[in-house]
Amino acid sequence: MELLRDAYRNRELIWALALKDLKLRYKRSLLGFLWALLNPLLLMVVLAVVFSTVMPINIPHYAIFLLSVLLPWTFFAQSLSYAAESIVGNGDLIKKVAVTKAVFPLAAVVSNMINLLLSMIPLVLIVLVMRHPFYWTWVFLPVPLLALTIFTLGATFFFATANVYYRDVAHIIQVLLNVLFYLTPIIYAIDAIPHKYQWLFKLNPLIYALNGFRLNVYYGLLPAPRSIIASFVCGFLSLIIGFAIFRRHQDQFVFHV
Repeated sequence: MELLRDAYRNRELIWALALKDLKLRYKRSLLGFLWALLNPLLLMVVLAVVFSTVMPINIPHYAIFLLSVLLPWTFFAQSLSYAAESIVGNGDLIKKVAVTKAVFPLAAVVSNMINLLLSMIPLVLIVLVMRHPFYWTWVFLPVPLLALTIFTLGATFFFATANVYYRDVAHIIQVLLNVLFYLTPIIYAIDAIPHKYQWLFKLNPLIYALNGFRLNVYYGLLPAPRSIIASFVCGFLSLIIGFAIFRRHQDQFVFHV
């Protein structure tokens, strides 16, 4: 409830910081915000070529299969990377102005949410070009998106706090994300994993929300109720733990940034 109150009271500041982050991200680039569309598209092309020709995977319309999970994964990974630096990067502002510290990780998540929504445009275009069915289950996408956002917020609060005290965290995150990318069914289906090892992959808390995206977009199916429940349980556990740690240490940030 405290987080919700802080977010509502500072909604205009969060929005301003999110827009500032986007403008700085694409500053002096010729294509500007078009990179929000091109980045996932170019990555999808590379992976699709590799896993359709060099290392063939027998999955029809593989580009859609891949992009349906790659986009939300990119949202999670970029939110974590940007939010980890959000407190340290705004150290001068924190020292000069009495501001709610939570606005900085929140702004990082909001800016990447805008990126995610923009990047849905190439997904729609690819579905049209490849003549893949537009299933009615697309309307269910806000559910896994909400679960993923809640989980992402918790992770950003934790790593933003840790990075204040240990600056190596920002570098460690990149290594962890690279490992997690291959441990998450993004470029492959979970059915490709031997059945006796699937339970190990299901310990990954991201798998439930991300699988919801793939089921809605690629297969035209709704996630099982237990999968939806699992995604929100993981999300709220992440948020409760992450924000509790953040709130406990936030008054000390000014002495370490």
